[in-house]
Amino acid sequence: MDAPLEEKVEKRFQGVPVAQGIAHFPALVYYTEDEEILPRDIPPQELSGEIARFEAALISTRIELLEIQRRIVSAIGSKDASIFDAHLLVVEDRTLIDEVLRGLERDHCNVEHVFQQVVQKYCQTLESIDDPYLRERVVDIQDVARRVIRNLLGKAPLNPAAHAQQHIVIAHSLSPSDTAQFDRSLVHGFVTEIGSKTSHTAILARSLEIPAIVGMQGITQQIRIGEDILIDGYKGLLIVNPSRETLIEYGRIEQEKEEVAERLEQIRETVSTTRDGRHIALSANIDLPDDLGEIAAQGAEGVGLFRTEFLFLNREESPSEDEQYEHYRHAAESCLPHALIIRTLDIGGDKVASSLALEHEENPFLGCRAIRYCLEHPAVFKTQLRAILRAAGIGHVKIMYPMISGIEELRRANQILEECKQELASAGIPFNPFVEVGIMIEIPSAVLVADHLAREVRFFSIGTNDLIQYSIAVDRLNDRIAHLYNPTHPSILRMIKMTVDAGKAHGIWTGVCGEMASDIQLTPLLIGLGVDELSASTALVPRIKKAVQSLDSGDCESLVREVLAMDDSNAILEKSRAMARENYADLID
Repeated sequence: MDAPLEEKVEKRFQGVPVAQGIAHFPALVYYTEDEEILPRDIPPQELSGEIARFEAALISTRIELLEIQRRIVSAIGSKDASIFDAHLLVVEDRTLIDEVLRGLERDHCNVEHVFQQVVQKYCQTLESIDDPYLRERVVDIQDVARRVIRNLLGKAPLNPAAHAQQHIVIAHSLSPSDTAQFDRSLVHGFVTEIGSKTSHTAILARSLEIPAIVGMQGITQQIRIGEDILIDGYKGLLIVNPSRETLIEYGRIEQEKEEVAERLEQIRETVSTTRDGRHIALSANIDLPDDLGEIAAQGAEGVGLFRTEFLFLNREESPSEDEQYEHYRHAAESCLPHALIIRTLDIGGDKVASSLALEHEENPFLGCRAIRYCLEHPAVFKTQLRAILRAAGIGHVKIMYPMISGIEELRRANQILEECKQELASAGIPFNPFVEVGIMIEIPSAVLVADHLAREVRFFSIGTNDLIQYSIAVDRLNDRIAHLYNPTHPSILRMIKMTVDAGKAHGIWTGVCGEMASDIQLTPLLIGLGVDELSASTALVPRIKKAVQSLDSGDCESLVREVLAMDDSNAILEKSRAMARENYADLID
């Protein structure tokens, strides 16, 4: 008598959702165990060969990383591809390289072992330092080190997607480079045991539009390769051996999501006006000129944030005035009749450009970045400003300075802008002398003097990502404290209100271009706070438009009056969520 077939029982596991979507495919359990490197004596006469192998491995690793970065730029733009700038710095780190070379001379040992020992020491040191930025670097170093060692051993590069069948990846962790290599035609989602909503891996998953769940401890021991699984990136659920009833239920959910997408397509050409007639401008955040084609397709009203850093990354020399002008001109023409708001160079922090020879800083997020760098390097700043002024003679261009902390920086920047106008006029080069100038509000000091700043600019754009980080002292990419990164913290709402009120008192508009603008659960709060414009990733514009059209601005203002008197950020979030669900539950649930 044949043994009865094992009954497949549905099992459910809960994690943290970080990228929306539903996927139902076999599981591929992915292990990232470090190579075990044993020491091997090297005769003195062979040390030169070890050095040559090391140099070749560094070059090969750099080529791999550049190719990954190129693919990411091609797929989703430069913003998220800049994550790999930190990886590239590892293979160029002279301190690390020199220590490996000294270790070779001292120990006469195989370079793989020496390199691994040096890396381990570096990581242990960085993990012990109470600095979120430096601890974040550990992940980058470990990721790159695995690639270098595999190249030294002559093994194929790590590739979690090297699997011919369609699947969902299950892993203890995934590095940014792992995620970047996913073939979206084969990898339909991933689940990891560790991670957070704000990790680089989660950010890439959202950009790649791959459903993803993190924080599911021990899941690699619970799932077998090839096992039938379904993941719900909306709720953070992993379902093993989903029953017929479960599959029917999720089939219905997917159909509902498709219907929502169709309805969003139908409102593309409509205006983002609340039910009671208040217009909220919806703009797009753009990294590359190639992304501009999506603006009209998604119904955005121009560009609220055109990041210019991409022109300066991964090159030996800074772009010339003419090169920058051509990029800005193309972008301006593509936006017409709408405006193109160009943010001047926002370099530093987690964005490193080798062409600008940035100095090492212990705390780069509080260092010489953005407008501080530009004021310290007026030649670089002037080159960019002249290019923008020239492009403004062709399209509807506005200039926006990042990271303004007070009136002195603003006036100095405007002084340099006036000098650029005089230089162009003297040279007989056409430009727009009446270009509008605005600033980003992302430092608490700027909020407190917003009434002074508003007298000398034409608009504010609140960069909520940095404003929250600087106000609450939280690095949102630090897993240990990411839960403290809270957009509905009472202080944040009060600062947005102060900024908006200062702008209205002086007749200028205020927008939001950080992640708060993208979160439709917070749209009722932003409208109630008096925000005039929301700028978000192009793909999210239709959802935000539907949210705006579903709300009454009077109701939103009543909500804000209520929550400004509250002291519990979670309770504030629930109030906003409740209004969002009441008016557009199909976009949220």
